[in-house]
Amino acid sequence: MIDLSLRHYRNSDGLTLVGDVGGSLEAPAVVLLHGGGQTRHSWSGAMTKLIEQGYRVINYDARGHGDSDWSPTGDYSLPALASDLRVILSTLSGPVALVGASMGGITSFFAIGSGAAPSVSALVMVDIALRPAAAGVDKIHRFMTSHPNGFATLEEAAAAIAAYNPDRPRPRNLSGLMKNLRLRDDGRLHWHWDPRLMAQRPTSEPPSRLRQLEEVSSAVTVPTLLVRGGNSDIVDDESVSDMLQRVPQTEVFNVPGAGHMVAGDRNDAFNEGVFAFLAKHHPLVDR
Repeated sequence: MIDLSLRHYRNSDGLTLVGDVGGSLEAPAVVLLHGGGQTRHSWSGAMTKLIEQGYRVINYDARGHGDSDWSPTGDYSLPALASDLRVILSTLSGPVALVGASMGGITSFFAIGSGAAPSVSALVMVDIALRPAAAGVDKIHRFMTSHPNGFATLEEAAAAIAAYNPDRPRPRNLSGLMKNLRLRDDGRLHWHWDPRLMAQRPTSEPPSRLRQLEEVSSAVTVPTLLVRGGNSDIVDDESVSDMLQRVPQTEVFNVPGAGHMVAGDRNDAFNEGVFAFLAKHHPLVDR
């Protein structure tokens, strides 16, 4: 059984970030960053496997998500997210690999390119590129802004998820959904994230975020893996071509049958590609 500890990190602006930590203190470190609208629990399977492989892993909730604080000013900009990541990295010594899904991927990319993450030796971006497909971005935005009045039951929330991702089997036990919901004073269940997050959107849209990513792209020189879901509507061929042009050391790993939630859709295939990349660029022992 994997032994995890719960840790709280305080940012310079007073926000508290909550994360799970596991693995040997002497082991190479991997930091997991979830996507917009998710929580650290989306990485539970990958975290367990990474620790079993021998890595030290930090898996934290981004500001405005899960158990971490919401920004009092509604600041969910890339600089703010990168500043949070810098706090996490300051607790580690030695080289670090970042594995980020969607929002977590662009946070990692921006942090490296802007100099906020100098200790990073490898980057994994999960189904996100600098120029995501507009149709997929709009679909995520519609989902995250729908149901502003919440849900009366877990079944209603499950139905909303099924409508967004009809190809993923619906879980028999819905209790796990409570990790992504909060019971508010109105007696209804609401998604756990701060609604103000959507003013800045959870991907590299709007264009201001795209410009920020493009401006730092030449400074991202670490080995980079782009994990692409075979059925993704976020990363298309144009997204990949643009990524390869701007970040030429990028390797691309396709996961057939997976949508945008790659690790959740095809976890074994996802792990296979990521572990092979880490073994080459962020090994457990010096080679």
